[in-house]
Amino acid sequence: MKKKLLVPLLSAFALVFSACSQAGHRAGLAEGESRVITDVWGRQVRIPLEVRTIITLGPGAPRIAAYLNVMDMLAGSEEYNVRNLTALRDYNPVHHERFRTLPLVGAGGGSGNNNAFPEAIVMLAPDVIIAGFERDAADELQAQTGIPVVSVRHRTGLAHESFYAAVRVFAETVGAQTRGEELLSAIDAYKEDLRQRTFAIPEDGRPRVYAGAVTFNGRRGMAGTYSHFGPLAAINAYNVADEAGAEGFIEIDLEQIIIWDPDVIFLDPGNMDLVNHEYQVNPSFFRSLRAVQQGRVYSMPAFNFAGTNITYALINAYFAGTVLFPQEFADIDIAEKAGEILYLFLGENTFDIMASYGLVYGRLTIGE
Repeated sequence: MKKKLLVPLLSAFALVFSACSQAGHRAGLAEGESRVITDVWGRQVRIPLEVRTIITLGPGAPRIAAYLNVMDMLAGSEEYNVRNLTALRDYNPVHHERFRTLPLVGAGGGSGNNNAFPEAIVMLAPDVIIAGFERDAADELQAQTGIPVVSVRHRTGLAHESFYAAVRVFAETVGAQTRGEELLSAIDAYKEDLRQRTFAIPEDGRPRVYAGAVTFNGRRGMAGTYSHFGPLAAINAYNVADEAGAEGFIEIDLEQIIIWDPDVIFLDPGNMDLVNHEYQVNPSFFRSLRAVQQGRVYSMPAFNFAGTNITYALINAYFAGTVLFPQEFADIDIAEKAGEILYLFLGENTFDIMASYGLVYGRLTIGE
């Protein structure tokens, strides 16, 4: 019996030793067979001259791989993308079947921490790991595996400048610079189109807007909002939350919303159950708001989920434009514009899939 057990055990050790040897070889690549990438943290990472296989981990990295159309390079997948078919990550419905065929290499998520499965990655021996990790997490995973780790960590928002840097680092790593610049130029063009439509409108001619029930580290009720909110800022909208003085996510006192009394309210349709519960508890608050009285409450689906769905953020901006500035956005059919954006970034129009998961655009009725 001992002899029978010895053969498979030796074979397993041989596989692990072979994979570790390959990883160690890559970590010590000679100059003639390698190049150096500077990642978003300024880390100098030596990688093969030609990268054929990659693993993407953490917030943003799998999404950028989808945007760059290099999903065929993936050697493994995070558990979240394998276990879940969801439109909350714009790329997931398009590539879910591919994810299901790949070995698990990490838990997935938006923390930026090292939640990879090092042993599984070593066995797969990819050329490079591209991760949306913090600096220390990237260093840790590289030490654990002996495989180069390039970080593409970036801030959330409607194409923050750090996103541009992340795309360029990723594209240079895998040799997709042409596609990367095409996408970044398209983002610039969309942002300029949005800006040009409204920049000349005087402040007193712009509706006062509140975006509530936003999703930030979990679901939020009416008080959850953003100042300098990307989709609203892109169309020069008057976001009342900007008066709060802070930047980013804020939990606002409901009395402040009454004082602001916005002309238009946008809410995340995915959090309407929370808002409707709040309505049952405190209906007088909602009934006191002019936007509710006049039926000017609209949807704005969440666009941040383990990084930013740039597609959804752009669609949100165009939809908000049609609501707030109907004359300036009269030529925009939101379904058509969404299809155009989704196809450009993902190679597929998933607008109907978005709707099937509750990511819808239109008027909302609080209390239903």
